[in-house]
Amino acid sequence: MLDEQELGDYIDSHFTKNLFRLETFDYYNVASDSDEYQRYVAGEATPNLERKKPWMEHIRGEVARGLRTYRVHVVRSPLNDYLRFECEWGYVYNARAGEHIRILDLAERLRPADLLDEDFWLIDDREVLRMRYDPEGRYSGAELAPGEALPRYLAAKEAAWSAGVDFADYWTTHSQYWRDPAAV
Repeated sequence: MLDEQELGDYIDSHFTKNLFRLETFDYYNVASDSDEYQRYVAGEATPNLERKKPWMEHIRGEVARGLRTYRVHVVRSPLNDYLRFECEWGYVYNARAGEHIRILDLAERLRPADLLDEDFWLIDDREVLRMRYDPEGRYSGAELAPGEALPRYLAAKEAAWSAGVDFADYWTTHSQYWRDPAAV
């Protein structure tokens, strides 16, 4: 199992064209988000932009080098506080920086047959890293899927991407979740 540092290093050393992420949980207990999430729940209007700046620059740098990152988050509305936080204080900014994000809301769309109920990274459509979390949503490790599993993950990626809605379109039509009217 890869810890967080090893996961980041693995992705950085193998990602040369396209990086896809499928997210299936409605809460991730991520230490680096803890303070920001608490600020969000407390009613703060905007994230700490100085804290976000390095990540936004990272995404822009990848885009400038011709690298593309794609993400689909599978949700079921109504969105809980964490998903609202992730959209408003995460995806809005990531999308502006160049990440391609879609939302697959299973309360609004039929579940695609090939969709998987697990989080994973797909690196250059060649390697799959299966993500593992404990019951409280804490990352517990990632493992490389065997090569024979690749077609199943490619099909899941295609199903999720095809059924998902572009994040900007989703967020624009779901203003009931906005805290910041400028967050479109």
